[in-house]
Amino acid sequence: MGFFKDFKDDFSQAVNELMPADDNLETSTNEDDVEVNTLEGEVDVETELSKLDGLLEQVTKQEAEKVAAARSAAEMAARNASAPTERAAVPVPASVPEPERNETVSNITKATQEERKMAEYVLETKDLGISFGGLKAVENVDLKIKKKQLYGLVGPNGAGKTTVFNMLTGVYQPTTGTFYLNGEELRGKSQEQINHKGIARTFQNIRLFNNMSVIRNVLVGLHNQPEFKCDIFSSIFRLPKHYKTEKAMRDKAKEILRIFDLYDERNNLACNLPYGKQRKLEIARALATNPCLLLLDEPAAGMNPHETEDLMDIVRRIRDEFDMTILLIEHDMKFVSGLCDEITVLNFGTVLAQGKTEDALSDPEVIKAYICLLYTSDAADEL
Repeated sequence: MGFFKDFKDDFSQAVNELMPADDNLETSTNEDDVEVNTLEGEVDVETELSKLDGLLEQVTKQEAEKVAAARSAAEMAARNASAPTERAAVPVPASVPEPERNETVSNITKATQEERKMAEYVLETKDLGISFGGLKAVENVDLKIKKKQLYGLVGPNGAGKTTVFNMLTGVYQPTTGTFYLNGEELRGKSQEQINHKGIARTFQNIRLFNNMSVIRNVLVGLHNQPEFKCDIFSSIFRLPKHYKTEKAMRDKAKEILRIFDLYDERNNLACNLPYGKQRKLEIARALATNPCLLLLDEPAAGMNPHETEDLMDIVRRIRDEFDMTILLIEHDMKFVSGLCDEITVLNFGTVLAQGKTEDALSDPEVIKAYICLLYTSDAADEL
Protein backbone atom coordinates (compact mmCIF):
# COMPACT_ATOMS: atom_id res chain seq x y z
CA MET A 1 0.00 0.00 0.00
CA GLY A 2 2.99 2.30 0.35
CA PHE A 3 3.24 2.40 -3.43
CA PHE A 4 -0.32 3.69 -3.81
CA LYS A 5 0.22 6.32 -1.10
CA ASP A 6 3.35 7.61 -2.82
CA PHE A 7 1.49 7.57 -6.13
CA LYS A 8 -1.34 9.65 -4.66
CA ASP A 9 1.08 12.23 -3.27
CA ASP A 10 2.96 12.51 -6.57
CA PHE A 11 -0.25 12.76 -8.54
CA SER A 12 -1.65 15.45 -6.23
CA GLN A 13 1.53 17.51 -6.48
CA ALA A 14 1.60 17.23 -10.28
CA VAL A 15 -2.03 18.34 -10.61
CA ASN A 16 -1.57 21.30 -8.29
CA GLU A 17 1.46 22.47 -10.25
CA LEU A 18 -0.12 22.08 -13.71
CA MET A 19 -3.65 23.27 -12.95
CA PRO A 20 -3.95 26.91 -11.69
CA ALA A 21 -7.03 27.63 -9.57
CA ASP A 22 -8.46 30.23 -11.99
CA ASP A 23 -8.24 28.02 -15.15
CA ASN A 24 -11.27 26.33 -16.70
CA LEU A 25 -10.55 22.97 -18.38
CA GLU A 26 -12.75 20.35 -19.94
CA THR A 27 -11.11 17.07 -20.86
CA SER A 28 -12.69 14.38 -23.03
CA THR A 29 -11.07 10.94 -22.92
CA ASN A 30 -11.67 7.47 -24.26
CA GLU A 31 -13.86 5.20 -22.16
CA ASP A 32 -10.81 3.11 -21.14
CA ASP A 33 -8.98 6.19 -19.82
CA VAL A 34 -9.34 7.86 -16.44
CA GLU A 35 -11.94 10.64 -16.70
CA VAL A 36 -10.87 13.98 -15.20
CA ASN A 37 -13.65 16.41 -14.29
CA THR A 38 -13.21 20.11 -13.68
CA LEU A 39 -15.48 22.31 -11.66
CA GLU A 40 -15.20 26.00 -12.45
CA GLY A 41 -11.42 26.04 -12.68
CA GLU A 42 -10.85 23.60 -9.84
CA VAL A 43 -9.93 19.90 -9.93
CA ASP A 44 -11.33 17.63 -7.23
CA VAL A 45 -8.16 15.64 -6.64
CA GLU A 46 -9.57 13.38 -3.92
CA THR A 47 -12.46 12.29 -6.16
CA GLU A 48 -10.17 11.47 -9.04
CA LEU A 49 -7.81 9.54 -6.78
CA SER A 50 -10.75 7.54 -5.43
CA LYS A 51 -11.76 6.63 -8.99
CA LEU A 52 -8.19 5.62 -9.73
CA ASP A 53 -8.16 3.39 -6.65
CA GLY A 54 -11.35 1.72 -7.86
CA LEU A 55 -9.87 1.02 -11.28
CA LEU A 56 -6.73 -0.46 -9.73
CA GLU A 57 -8.80 -2.72 -7.48
CA GLN A 58 -10.84 -3.86 -10.50
CA VAL A 59 -7.69 -4.70 -12.47
CA THR A 60 -6.26 -6.57 -9.47
CA LYS A 61 -9.47 -8.58 -9.16
CA GLN A 62 -9.40 -9.53 -12.86
CA GLU A 63 -5.78 -10.67 -12.62
CA ALA A 64 -6.63 -12.77 -9.55
CA GLU A 65 -9.44 -14.45 -11.49
CA LYS A 66 -7.04 -15.25 -14.36
CA VAL A 67 -4.53 -16.78 -11.92
CA ALA A 68 -7.27 -18.87 -10.31
CA ALA A 69 -8.44 -20.12 -13.72
CA ALA A 70 -4.87 -21.04 -14.72
CA ARG A 71 -4.36 -22.90 -11.46
CA SER A 72 -7.59 -24.84 -11.96
CA ALA A 73 -6.52 -25.84 -15.48
CA ALA A 74 -3.11 -27.02 -14.21
CA GLU A 75 -4.75 -29.15 -11.51
CA MET A 76 -7.05 -30.72 -14.10
CA ALA A 77 -4.07 -31.54 -16.36
CA ALA A 78 -2.21 -33.13 -13.44
CA ARG A 79 -5.20 -35.34 -12.62
CA ASN A 80 -5.46 -36.45 -16.25
CA ALA A 81 -1.72 -37.26 -16.36
CA SER A 82 -1.98 -39.40 -13.22
CA ALA A 83 -4.69 -41.54 -14.87
CA PRO A 84 -3.50 -42.21 -18.47
CA THR A 85 -6.16 -44.83 -19.19
CA GLU A 86 -8.97 -42.38 -18.57
CA ARG A 87 -10.09 -40.11 -21.35
CA ALA A 88 -11.02 -36.54 -20.58
CA ALA A 89 -14.73 -35.96 -20.86
CA VAL A 90 -15.67 -34.26 -24.10
CA PRO A 91 -18.43 -31.73 -23.48
CA VAL A 92 -21.45 -31.91 -25.76
CA PRO A 93 -23.17 -28.55 -26.31
CA ALA A 94 -26.58 -28.34 -24.67
CA SER A 95 -28.01 -26.98 -27.91
CA VAL A 96 -27.40 -30.31 -29.66
CA PRO A 97 -30.60 -32.40 -29.96
CA GLU A 98 -30.84 -35.37 -27.60
CA PRO A 99 -30.40 -38.11 -30.29
CA GLU A 100 -27.25 -36.45 -31.60
CA ARG A 101 -25.91 -36.03 -28.07
CA ASN A 102 -26.43 -39.75 -27.40
CA GLU A 103 -24.72 -40.66 -30.67
CA THR A 104 -21.72 -38.45 -29.84
CA VAL A 105 -21.35 -39.96 -26.38
CA SER A 106 -21.67 -43.44 -27.88
CA ASN A 107 -18.87 -42.73 -30.38
CA ILE A 108 -16.62 -41.43 -27.61
CA THR A 109 -17.28 -44.57 -25.54
CA LYS A 110 -16.48 -46.82 -28.49
CA ALA A 111 -13.21 -44.96 -29.13
CA THR A 112 -12.23 -45.34 -25.47
CA GLN A 113 -12.97 -49.07 -25.50
CA GLU A 114 -11.00 -49.49 -28.74
CA GLU A 115 -7.93 -47.75 -27.26
CA ARG A 116 -8.05 -49.85 -24.10
CA LYS A 117 -8.48 -53.04 -26.11
CA MET A 118 -5.53 -52.12 -28.32
CA ALA A 119 -3.33 -51.40 -25.28
CA GLU A 120 -3.97 -54.95 -24.03
CA TYR A 121 -1.80 -56.30 -26.85
CA VAL A 122 1.93 -55.82 -27.16
CA LEU A 123 1.67 -56.38 -30.92
CA GLU A 124 -1.41 -55.94 -33.06
CA THR A 125 -1.54 -55.96 -36.85
CA LYS A 126 -4.55 -54.94 -38.91
CA ASP A 127 -4.94 -56.10 -42.52
CA LEU A 128 -1.14 -56.10 -42.84
CA GLY A 129 0.06 -56.74 -46.38
CA ILE A 130 2.65 -55.94 -49.01
CA SER A 131 2.83 -56.22 -52.78
CA PHE A 132 5.87 -56.32 -55.03
CA GLY A 133 4.62 -55.01 -58.33
CA GLY A 134 1.62 -57.19 -59.17
CA LEU A 135 2.60 -59.94 -56.70
CA LYS A 136 0.81 -59.93 -53.34
CA ALA A 137 3.40 -61.46 -51.05
CA VAL A 138 1.35 -61.01 -47.86
CA GLU A 139 -2.21 -59.81 -47.38
CA ASN A 140 -4.76 -59.37 -44.61
CA VAL A 141 -2.61 -60.62 -41.73
CA ASP A 142 -4.20 -59.88 -38.34
CA LEU A 143 -2.17 -60.73 -35.25
CA LYS A 144 -2.96 -60.02 -31.59
CA ILE A 145 -0.21 -60.93 -29.16
CA LYS A 146 -0.46 -60.27 -25.43
CA LYS A 147 2.33 -59.52 -22.96
CA LYS A 148 4.63 -62.46 -22.06
CA GLN A 149 2.99 -64.61 -24.73
CA LEU A 150 4.95 -67.10 -26.82
CA TYR A 151 3.39 -66.87 -30.27
CA GLY A 152 4.26 -68.90 -33.35
CA LEU A 153 4.14 -67.96 -37.03
CA VAL A 154 4.38 -71.12 -39.14
CA GLY A 155 3.82 -72.25 -42.70
CA PRO A 156 5.57 -73.77 -45.71
CA ASN A 157 8.62 -72.19 -47.33
CA GLY A 158 7.60 -69.09 -49.26
CA ALA A 159 4.43 -68.56 -47.21
CA GLY A 160 5.46 -65.00 -46.29
CA LYS A 161 6.60 -65.48 -42.68
CA THR A 162 9.93 -63.64 -42.94
CA THR A 163 8.24 -60.96 -45.04
CA VAL A 164 5.95 -60.27 -42.08
CA PHE A 165 9.04 -59.92 -39.85
CA ASN A 166 10.57 -57.52 -42.37
CA MET A 167 7.47 -55.33 -42.25
CA LEU A 168 7.37 -55.35 -38.45
CA THR A 169 11.01 -54.22 -38.27
CA GLY A 170 10.94 -51.57 -41.01
CA VAL A 171 12.93 -53.47 -43.64
CA TYR A 172 9.82 -53.31 -45.84
CA GLN A 173 7.04 -50.74 -45.60
CA PRO A 174 3.54 -52.27 -45.72
CA THR A 175 1.46 -51.34 -48.75
CA THR A 176 -1.78 -52.14 -46.92
CA GLY A 177 -2.79 -52.19 -43.27
CA THR A 178 -0.75 -51.17 -40.27
CA PHE A 179 0.66 -52.48 -36.96
CA TYR A 180 0.88 -51.28 -33.37
CA LEU A 181 3.32 -51.84 -30.52
CA ASN A 182 1.70 -51.27 -27.12
CA GLY A 183 -1.02 -49.26 -28.84
CA GLU A 184 1.39 -47.01 -30.76
CA GLU A 185 1.30 -47.17 -34.55
CA LEU A 186 4.74 -47.86 -36.04
CA ARG A 187 3.97 -48.02 -39.74
CA GLY A 188 6.27 -45.73 -41.72
CA LYS A 189 9.03 -45.61 -39.10
CA SER A 190 12.63 -46.57 -39.85
CA GLN A 191 14.38 -49.71 -38.62
CA GLU A 192 16.29 -47.71 -36.01
CA GLN A 193 13.15 -45.99 -34.72
CA ILE A 194 11.29 -49.30 -34.45
CA ASN A 195 14.19 -50.84 -32.56
CA HIS A 196 14.22 -47.91 -30.13
CA LYS A 197 10.47 -48.39 -29.62
CA GLY A 198 11.11 -51.97 -28.47
CA ILE A 199 11.19 -54.51 -31.33
CA ALA A 200 14.32 -56.63 -31.84
CA ARG A 201 14.87 -59.61 -34.13
CA THR A 202 17.18 -62.38 -35.22
CA PHE A 203 17.61 -63.52 -38.81
CA GLN A 204 17.05 -66.72 -40.69
CA ASN A 205 20.68 -66.55 -41.80
CA ILE A 206 22.99 -65.72 -38.88
CA ARG A 207 24.26 -62.14 -39.05
CA LEU A 208 26.94 -61.65 -36.41
CA PHE A 209 30.01 -59.42 -36.36
CA ASN A 210 32.31 -62.35 -37.06
CA ASN A 211 35.60 -60.53 -36.48
CA MET A 212 34.52 -59.17 -33.11
CA SER A 213 34.62 -61.04 -29.82
CA VAL A 214 31.50 -62.59 -28.34
CA ILE A 215 31.17 -59.96 -25.63
CA ARG A 216 31.63 -57.10 -28.11
CA ASN A 217 28.74 -58.43 -30.19
CA VAL A 218 26.53 -58.04 -27.13
CA LEU A 219 28.01 -54.63 -26.29
CA VAL A 220 26.87 -53.37 -29.69
CA GLY A 221 23.28 -54.06 -28.67
CA LEU A 222 23.69 -52.32 -25.32
CA HIS A 223 24.62 -49.03 -27.02
CA ASN A 224 20.91 -48.72 -27.82
CA GLN A 225 20.04 -48.10 -24.16
CA PRO A 226 20.02 -44.55 -22.69
CA GLU A 227 21.58 -45.57 -19.35
CA PHE A 228 24.77 -46.54 -21.17
CA LYS A 229 25.19 -43.29 -23.08
CA CYS A 230 28.45 -41.41 -22.56
CA ASP A 231 29.24 -37.96 -23.94
CA ILE A 232 31.98 -37.63 -26.55
CA PHE A 233 34.13 -35.39 -24.34
CA SER A 234 34.36 -38.03 -21.59
CA SER A 235 35.09 -40.75 -24.15
CA ILE A 236 37.85 -38.83 -25.97
CA PHE A 237 39.69 -37.86 -22.80
CA ARG A 238 38.95 -41.13 -20.98
CA LEU A 239 37.37 -39.39 -18.00
CA PRO A 240 36.05 -41.42 -15.03
CA LYS A 241 32.52 -41.34 -16.48
CA HIS A 242 33.76 -43.23 -19.54
CA TYR A 243 35.27 -46.07 -17.48
CA LYS A 244 32.21 -46.22 -15.21
CA THR A 245 29.87 -46.56 -18.21
CA GLU A 246 32.12 -49.12 -19.88
CA LYS A 247 32.22 -51.25 -16.72
CA ALA A 248 28.43 -51.12 -16.35
CA MET A 249 28.01 -52.22 -19.97
CA ARG A 250 30.43 -55.12 -19.59
CA ASP A 251 28.71 -56.28 -16.41
CA LYS A 252 25.36 -56.27 -18.21
CA ALA A 253 26.82 -58.09 -21.22
CA LYS A 254 28.30 -60.78 -18.97
CA GLU A 255 24.92 -61.21 -17.27
CA ILE A 256 23.25 -61.82 -20.63
CA LEU A 257 25.99 -64.21 -21.77
CA ARG A 258 25.53 -66.32 -18.62
CA ILE A 259 21.87 -66.87 -19.57
CA PHE A 260 22.98 -68.42 -22.86
CA ASP A 261 25.92 -70.30 -21.35
CA LEU A 262 28.36 -68.19 -23.39
CA TYR A 263 30.25 -66.52 -20.54
CA ASP A 264 33.35 -68.70 -20.91
CA GLU A 265 33.41 -67.93 -24.65
CA ARG A 266 33.20 -64.14 -24.17
CA ASN A 267 36.71 -63.36 -25.44
CA ASN A 268 36.58 -65.68 -28.46
CA LEU A 269 35.81 -64.44 -31.94
CA ALA A 270 32.18 -64.94 -32.93
CA CYS A 271 33.22 -66.78 -36.09
CA ASN A 272 34.97 -69.45 -34.02
CA LEU A 273 31.82 -70.49 -32.16
CA PRO A 274 29.94 -73.67 -33.11
CA TYR A 275 26.78 -73.13 -35.14
CA GLY A 276 24.42 -73.66 -32.20
CA LYS A 277 26.26 -71.12 -30.05
CA GLN A 278 26.25 -68.60 -32.86
CA ARG A 279 22.46 -68.87 -32.90
CA LYS A 280 22.40 -68.21 -29.16
CA LEU A 281 24.75 -65.25 -29.51
CA GLU A 282 22.47 -63.63 -32.08
CA ILE A 283 19.54 -63.94 -29.68
CA ALA A 284 21.72 -62.52 -26.87
CA ARG A 285 22.61 -59.49 -29.00
CA ALA A 286 18.93 -58.86 -29.81
CA LEU A 287 18.06 -59.18 -26.12
CA ALA A 288 20.74 -56.59 -25.26
CA THR A 289 18.68 -53.87 -27.00
CA ASN A 290 16.12 -54.27 -24.19
CA PRO A 291 13.07 -54.98 -26.38
CA CYS A 292 9.51 -55.62 -25.27
CA LEU A 293 8.89 -57.78 -28.36
CA LEU A 294 11.49 -60.29 -29.56
CA LEU A 295 11.18 -61.74 -33.08
CA LEU A 296 13.01 -65.05 -33.61
CA ASP A 297 13.34 -66.23 -37.21
CA GLU A 298 13.90 -70.01 -37.16
CA PRO A 299 16.03 -69.99 -33.98
CA ALA A 300 16.33 -73.80 -33.88
CA ALA A 301 17.36 -74.23 -37.53
CA GLY A 302 20.41 -76.46 -37.85
CA MET A 303 20.46 -77.47 -34.18
CA ASN A 304 20.63 -81.04 -32.97
CA PRO A 305 17.89 -82.35 -30.60
CA HIS A 306 19.96 -81.62 -27.49
CA GLU A 307 20.62 -78.03 -28.57
CA THR A 308 16.94 -77.59 -29.46
CA GLU A 309 15.84 -78.70 -25.98
CA ASP A 310 18.38 -76.35 -24.43
CA LEU A 311 17.11 -73.47 -26.59
CA MET A 312 13.52 -74.13 -25.52
CA ASP A 313 14.56 -73.75 -21.88
CA ILE A 314 16.41 -70.53 -22.70
CA VAL A 315 13.40 -69.05 -24.52
CA ARG A 316 11.15 -69.80 -21.56
CA ARG A 317 13.69 -68.26 -19.20
CA ILE A 318 13.87 -65.10 -21.31
CA ARG A 319 10.07 -64.86 -21.27
CA ASP A 320 9.87 -65.27 -17.49
CA GLU A 321 12.89 -63.23 -16.33
CA PHE A 322 12.52 -60.32 -18.74
CA ASP A 323 8.69 -60.25 -19.05
CA MET A 324 9.32 -60.72 -22.75
CA THR A 325 6.78 -61.21 -25.51
CA ILE A 326 8.16 -63.52 -28.19
CA LEU A 327 7.01 -64.10 -31.76
CA LEU A 328 8.89 -66.88 -33.53
CA ILE A 329 9.04 -68.52 -36.93
CA GLU A 330 9.91 -72.20 -36.91
CA HIS A 331 9.53 -75.33 -39.04
CA ASP A 332 10.17 -77.73 -36.16
CA MET A 333 6.60 -78.49 -35.03
CA LYS A 334 7.80 -80.18 -31.85
CA PHE A 335 9.61 -76.96 -30.95
CA VAL A 336 6.51 -74.88 -31.77
CA SER A 337 4.01 -77.09 -29.95
CA GLY A 338 6.29 -77.31 -26.92
CA LEU A 339 6.65 -73.53 -26.62
CA CYS A 340 3.84 -71.56 -28.23
CA ASP A 341 0.50 -70.76 -26.65
CA GLU A 342 -1.06 -69.72 -29.96
CA ILE A 343 0.00 -69.78 -33.60
CA THR A 344 -0.93 -68.35 -36.96
CA VAL A 345 -0.45 -70.52 -40.05
CA LEU A 346 0.35 -68.76 -43.33
CA ASN A 347 0.09 -70.21 -46.80
CA PHE A 348 0.81 -68.22 -49.97
CA GLY A 349 0.78 -64.99 -47.96
CA THR A 350 -2.66 -65.44 -46.40
CA VAL A 351 -3.84 -66.70 -43.02
CA LEU A 352 -4.80 -70.37 -43.25
CA ALA A 353 -5.53 -71.01 -39.56
CA GLN A 354 -5.21 -69.15 -36.29
CA GLY A 355 -5.74 -69.87 -32.60
CA LYS A 356 -4.58 -72.32 -29.94
CA THR A 357 -1.58 -74.34 -31.07
CA GLU A 358 -3.23 -77.75 -30.83
CA ASP A 359 -6.37 -76.60 -32.63
CA ALA A 360 -4.48 -74.89 -35.45
CA LEU A 361 -2.13 -77.82 -36.01
CA SER A 362 -5.11 -80.18 -36.15
CA ASP A 363 -6.86 -78.15 -38.85
CA PRO A 364 -7.28 -80.33 -41.98
CA GLU A 365 -6.26 -77.49 -44.28
CA VAL A 366 -3.06 -76.94 -42.30
CA ILE A 367 -2.23 -80.64 -42.44
CA LYS A 368 -2.88 -80.65 -46.15
CA ALA A 369 -0.76 -77.56 -46.85
CA TYR A 370 2.18 -78.05 -44.53
CA ILE A 371 2.06 -80.44 -41.58
CA CYS A 372 1.68 -83.51 -43.79
CA LEU A 373 5.31 -83.00 -44.78
CA LEU A 374 6.31 -83.79 -41.21
CA TYR A 375 4.32 -87.03 -41.14
CA THR A 376 5.71 -88.03 -44.54
CA SER A 377 9.23 -87.47 -43.22
CA ASP A 378 8.52 -89.50 -40.06
CA ALA A 379 7.11 -92.37 -42.11
CA ALA A 380 10.18 -92.39 -44.34
CA ASP A 381 12.41 -92.56 -41.26
CA GLU A 382 10.52 -95.57 -39.93
CA LEU A 383 10.98 -97.41 -43.24
